[in-house]
Amino acid sequence: MSKKIILITGGQRSGKSSYAEKLALSLSDNPIYLATSRIWDDEHRKRIEHHQANRGPEWTNIEEEKYLSKVAVANRVVLIDCVTLWSTNFFFDNESDVKFSLEQIKSEFDKFILQDGYFIFVTNEIGLGGTSENKIQRLFTDLQGWVNQYIAVKADEVYLMVSGIPMKVK
Repeated sequence: MSKKIILITGGQRSGKSSYAEKLALSLSDNPIYLATSRIWDDEHRKRIEHHQANRGPEWTNIEEEKYLSKVAVANRVVLIDCVTLWSTNFFFDNESDVKFSLEQIKSEFDKFILQDGYFIFVTNEIGLGGTSENKIQRLFTDLQGWVNQYIAVKADEVYLMVSGIPMKVK
């Protein structure tokens, strides 16, 4: 299998994950679901459990919150859900240092995609609304925008989800 990178982006509840899961299952009988989320609180735990329950036994589920390159995915279809939570983990661990977090994320992304495989990244477009009055939120929005741009440049295809409809951007 050669390498292919797909980026699926959009707002919250735009259908990104559902579209990505359908795509992965159309390409493989046993895709990898690489979850990047930390459990922040009980409500978040319930969301994660709901997502896990909706995935069937055909998925190989792996959790890795930061160091994706430690996960062997060679010659597999892998869905990474999601880049936003992955970026959040670096951002918080680095005490909101955008420059250092961006460097680490880019480095880890580049190491991860050295493997041959079919990569489907899911991310959020969080900068479409107004500018937040919260400095930390503004910093994270900047970080996430730059991470999304970095992945999009390297992606073979980019889709923007709008109300459950995928729109091909690249």
